[in-house]
Amino acid sequence: MNPLIFREYDVRGVVGKDLTPEAVALLGKGYGTYAAGRGVRTVALGRDVRLSSPAFRDAMVEGLLSTGLSVIDVGVCPTPLLYFAIHHYGTDGGVMITGSHNPPEFNGFKLCIGLGSIHGEMIQELRRLIEEGAFREGKGELSRRDVIPAYREYVHGNLPIPKKLKVVVDGGNGTAGAVAPALFREMGMEVVELFCEADGRFPNHFPDPTIPENLGALVDKVRETGADVGVAYDGDSDRIGAVDELGNVIFGDYLLVLFAREILSRKPGAAIISEVKASQNLYDDIRRRGGRPVMWKAGHSLIKAKMKEEGAELAGEMSGHVFFGDRYLGFDDAIYASARLFEIMAKEGRPLSALLADLPPVVSTPEIRIDCPDEVKFRVVEDVAAAVAPLAREVIDVDGIRALFDGGWGLVRASNTQPVLVLRFEGRDGAAVSRIRAVMEGAVSRARAAAGA
Repeated sequence: MNPLIFREYDVRGVVGKDLTPEAVALLGKGYGTYAAGRGVRTVALGRDVRLSSPAFRDAMVEGLLSTGLSVIDVGVCPTPLLYFAIHHYGTDGGVMITGSHNPPEFNGFKLCIGLGSIHGEMIQELRRLIEEGAFREGKGELSRRDVIPAYREYVHGNLPIPKKLKVVVDGGNGTAGAVAPALFREMGMEVVELFCEADGRFPNHFPDPTIPENLGALVDKVRETGADVGVAYDGDSDRIGAVDELGNVIFGDYLLVLFAREILSRKPGAAIISEVKASQNLYDDIRRRGGRPVMWKAGHSLIKAKMKEEGAELAGEMSGHVFFGDRYLGFDDAIYASARLFEIMAKEGRPLSALLADLPPVVSTPEIRIDCPDEVKFRVVEDVAAAVAPLAREVIDVDGIRALFDGGWGLVRASNTQPVLVLRFEGRDGAAVSRIRAVMEGAVSRARAAAGA
């Protein structure tokens, strides 16, 4: 197996090149052996709508059963419903076959022990186990269950929405279409569907709601229909994108502002976690409203683990992963997050655009990605930190360097999954952003040159 498919948070590669049925069966044997050694006896198995997923399901089942694990196959479903199935059926772990927001030629696997995703060194441990080939032998049992009705009943029963809203749902031709429209109608919403037919070729747009270009059709449909809000999902429905009634995109950190305000109105002092790329407006607003903001490393597995450690009620990322401990089960679920957004809007009785209008205006850049070889990218960030620290008011080094200056901040961090540096800047106006950007990008340029990058 290509060792490069064992990433920081999952196993992912190109179909037919990195991932074949034979390779997937080996992965099933490896995960089954690894998981059984940690007390796992039964796993839930789900898959997304990619064209390669049915064959990979068969190969994964073969591998898992051969190690003695029993498998509950929950079929085609969003990744959050795989997590829900682990909880609902009381399994010891789970496997989700999904390429998430990657292009159609990719696929991958999210692997769980309990509700926790294995990541980092645990995934490398799994790789080494597969390379050694000492697999557990047994004969597991296979059963099939449809988890979607139980999920819809759970969410509808636990989240009453007091007012009918008109919502546009962009399923991105992924897994959300089989769940979200029907659930939201049951909850009393008027639903306009957009690309809710499952199609693993993703013919209408790339299933990544964090890229504004992918939300163009949603923006147009919200304006055309006079909807109150539009929501969009990635291919496996664990990341949310949203637009307000005017067609403005609301990114993950600003959605967190809304969720945090509602939770803090009931649970003052609650811990709320986000990542180093998030707006300072989020952290300041949490603090102003009596919450305890926690800035942490990017990556849904890392955020999930930190959430347990802090006993946090809410966590989330710019990428649209949102985790609710408050009134929910602690995993990232974009469909559930949509329903929480609708609940807030219905209770407030004001347009979505008005709910964030009191935040101080800021100018911010999107993520800026700069190529940097894996073997030097972390050293480059360390050199940038050393150069910038004397010039900054404060330096936060929880994940790369987030340097605070008068009027704004700048971020440089090494990607965990690609040979790139990620930069982002935010300030009270364009001049502040330009000033901070010049300092940080200058330091990056000198550090890359010194490292031969």
